[in-house]
Amino acid sequence: MNNSGKGSRHLSTYIDRTVNDVYAYASDPANLPAWARGLGESIEKIEDHWVAESSPMGRVVVTFAPHNELGVLDHDVTLPSGETVYNPVRVIASGAGSEVVFTLRRGPGMSDTEFERDVGMVAADLARLKELMESGQGSYSGSGGSM
Repeated sequence: MNNSGKGSRHLSTYIDRTVNDVYAYASDPANLPAWARGLGESIEKIEDHWVAESSPMGRVVVTFAPHNELGVLDHDVTLPSGETVYNPVRVIASGAGSEVVFTLRRGPGMSDTEFERDVGMVAADLARLKELMESGQGSYSGSGGSM
């Protein structure tokens, strides 16, 4: 079955760390290889963009929303084909901790199998982020702002 680009799925995880901690760590593109392995094992800043050369999709360019007080981690991923994929992500308060919500959108012509593969990859990325943050390994050391 192919739903031709229709639909999305909201994937989320609770993290027992403050919104400020999670946002500060996850909003620093230099930390992406540690938790968002779908974007590759390394990333570097080239001019005004972050580039992952070793992504499973080839060379991709990642552009984050500017730092903000709302927990918005939206980012665009520009694929080698030139196509840009918009990825809405939020860090929201949940009691003493936070919840990270990633809205995965089905791409045009994407089969159910391909979509479910991407769901699994995003779920694994969120689980790694949770593990890093709750174990204390996910500490923010960048120069960006906090919420």
